[in-house]
Amino acid sequence: MEGTKTLVDTAVDQLIHMILEQKLQPGDKLPNEYELAKDLGIGRSTLREAIRRLVARNVLQVRQGSGTYVSEKHGVPEDPLGLTFLGKKNDPKLAVDLLNIRLMIEPEICADLAIHATASQLDQMRYYCNEVATKIQAGEDYSQADAHMHGYFAECSGNRVLKNLLPIITSSVHQSIFSTNDEHRQQSNLQHFRILESIVRRDAQSARYHMITHLNTSRESILPLLKQGKKSK
Repeated sequence: MEGTKTLVDTAVDQLIHMILEQKLQPGDKLPNEYELAKDLGIGRSTLREAIRRLVARNVLQVRQGSGTYVSEKHGVPEDPLGLTFLGKKNDPKLAVDLLNIRLMIEPEICADLAIHATASQLDQMRYYCNEVATKIQAGEDYSQADAHMHGYFAECSGNRVLKNLLPIITSSVHQSIFSTNDEHRQQSNLQHFRILESIVRRDAQSARYHMITHLNTSRESILPLLKQGKKSK
C-alpha cells in the first residue's frame, strides 16, 4: 500500500532517533554493526542499507576500517540550493539572486553580532579578516578565505537553521568575485574591516549599514551585465 514504510525506512528513522536521543555530535562513533543491529532489533542487511541511505543524506559517514560516525555535514547535502542547475559559474543573474538573498540575511547577522558576539568570537573574526587581507595584498586568490570569513559571521549568530544556509553565502562569494572580475578586491578589504570595527564597538546600526554597502558594491557592478544580456537576446 502506498505510503507504507519499508523495513529500511523504519531503520533509518530508528537511527536518526538514536542519534537525537543519545545527543550524538558530529564525529561521534556509532556502535559496531553487530551491536547496532541487536540494539535496534533489525537485520544486518537492513541496517547496512539504512546506513547507506544516511550516508547519502550526509547524516552518517563510513570510514573504511574504522566504523560509522555522525557526519560533520549535519545532514546538509553538497548542493542544497540546487545551484548546479541554476546557472553557470559566470552567470550574472545567479550572482545577483544570491546577493539579494544575502542582503536579506547578512546585515541583520552583523547587527546581531554587534550586540551578542563574545570576545573570543571577535578575535576569530579579526583573524579571518586579516587572513583575507593578507591574501588580497599578496595578489593571491582570497575567495575561499573570504567565504570562510562570511560563513563564520553566520555561525556566530548561534542560529542553527541559519548555519544550514551557509551554502548561500559561500556560493555567492565565489560567484560575486568571478562575475565582477575581482575588480573590488581592495575595496572589499576596506569594507571587511569597517564591518568588523562596527561589531567590535557594539554599533549595530553601523554594522548593518557597512554590510549592506559591502554587498551592494558587488551587486551594483553586476546589474549592468544583466541589462547587457537582455539587450543581446
